[in-house]
Amino acid sequence: MIVQRKAALVGLAWILAAGSVPAAAHDTEHPGHEAMPAAAEAPFLQENDTAMSKMMSAMAVRPTGNVDRDFTEMMIPHHQGAIDMAQTYLRYGRNEQLRRIAQEIIVEQQQEIAAMRLALGDPLPSPAAAPTQARPSADLPLNPPSADNPPPPAMSMTGAGK
Repeated sequence: MIVQRKAALVGLAWILAAGSVPAAAHDTEHPGHEAMPAAAEAPFLQENDTAMSKMMSAMAVRPTGNVDRDFTEMMIPHHQGAIDMAQTYLRYGRNEQLRRIAQEIIVEQQQEIAAMRLALGDPLPSPAAAPTQARPSADLPLNPPSADNPPPPAMSMTGAGK
């Protein structure tokens, strides 16, 4: 079930990145489903497109003759691309179920990247921050973090379990 949900989210990201969502997919007649204005959606689409381009470029590796290394060198950017797209969704998405799936994607893909690096004996990079639990505010514009609009503070697990 989780695999199917992840596949659906990744498929949605590919469609959005390609900009080929048919008009019928934006049916606004369903209760609770409001179409996002194109101008407000533009930053999400731009960030997602950047993540896709970065992933595709990084996956284009020259074969070395070492199948294990070549496979890993292609899969790590693929997994990182999923992380980047899920993080982008968390900045803009409002659907709680999709937000949970995006958070799961981030954690699981980070674990799989670490497992691949360890399998080859590569050092692990410094750990990344966990996906945010913060919800986007309905009354705030959908703007990516910038110097004028910093990201929300990271959550601290200090003292957890006490």
